[in-house]
Amino acid sequence: MRPTYMPEILPHREKEIKDLASVLVPALRGETPSNVFIYGKTGTGKTAVAKFVGKELIKKGKEKGKHVNYIYMNCEIVDTQYRLLQNIANHFIEEWNEHVPFTGWPTDEVYAKVRSMMDKDEGVTVIVLDEVDKLKGDEALYTLSRINSDLVTAKVSIIGISNDLKFTEFLDPRVKSSLGEENMIFYPYDAGQLQDILERRVKMALKFQVIDDDVIPLCSALAAQEHGDARRALDLLRVSAEIAERSNAKRITNRDVRVAQHKIEIDHITEVVRTLPNQSKLILFSILLINKQNKKEGANQMMTTGEVFETYRDLCKKARYDCLTQRRITDLVSELDMLGIITARVISKGRYGRTREIQVPVSTKDLLVVLQEDDMFKDLANYKTKSQTRLTV
Repeated sequence: MRPTYMPEILPHREKEIKDLASVLVPALRGETPSNVFIYGKTGTGKTAVAKFVGKELIKKGKEKGKHVNYIYMNCEIVDTQYRLLQNIANHFIEEWNEHVPFTGWPTDEVYAKVRSMMDKDEGVTVIVLDEVDKLKGDEALYTLSRINSDLVTAKVSIIGISNDLKFTEFLDPRVKSSLGEENMIFYPYDAGQLQDILERRVKMALKFQVIDDDVIPLCSALAAQEHGDARRALDLLRVSAEIAERSNAKRITNRDVRVAQHKIEIDHITEVVRTLPNQSKLILFSILLINKQNKKEGANQMMTTGEVFETYRDLCKKARYDCLTQRRITDLVSELDMLGIITARVISKGRYGRTREIQVPVSTKDLLVVLQEDDMFKDLANYKTKSQTRLTV
């Protein structure tokens, strides 16, 4: 039930498998396959299909006596030109008992090593760049886009995978023209398809008859609402099973699914909050303090950017931090909204201009606990907002 598991059959992705296989099949004839960009939302099977087709391609190549290499890299981890070339080089260099270090060589030297190793190998290499939009700069893609013209006997094909449909619009025109040969779009799964996927996994992952009849339809429906994400559906089912197991329950129920849904949401958001820069954390802390006080007073009004800025400015003085401008605070509030930690809706105040009405859709208490892992926020925990001060007076 984890994303790392690769099933032998990928249901409801038969067309995508066939389409990608037809693009890569020239590799089995020793020819250069077209480059492909694969687009689609998270959990639509892009990575699974690319890996599945790659595995079959290598298997078929061995049967036919054709040398095919398949190199998969996640660009969230391998995100620079040097690291990209280093990973490719080390795929080949293993056979020659050599190694390119993690850092230290000139990039041109690593590129020369990649070229010489590929030509020595004399095969066709398919390079998969997952989360390709996370690469820093266009240099890495530009280097790979010209590699075929520098090779003598070897051939290279690139598969780029991205959640961002507009990714190629911002590429260097030279890269765009040489890499963007074919595009594939993976559409989200619907609730029925997700249900079928979960039913297949349940047969492999769980004991017989330990799950209520309404659990799989509920997991499927919840995931279908969130862009048809199969990964989300599987996570819901897996965490539901873990919750039921920990409580020594004999069956998984829809109550376990609801608890799992809350846990996954909190886990995701808390991880994002932990990685925020300190200024963004200060703004979020200001929002949470105001929200906590409003709830204590039983007030239903939403907070505005102005209120947040006032509290943030006081917190900066207390924490001895440089205070950003109100305009910059507005930008950072928008970023927190984009990350899903808060919701910030722009409203018009007529002749008084526009502001943002801010709400906190998740547990204030949980987020405060995460922020107070940092000693700075432990010291600020007793800060009173302006409304609290007025009430005390």
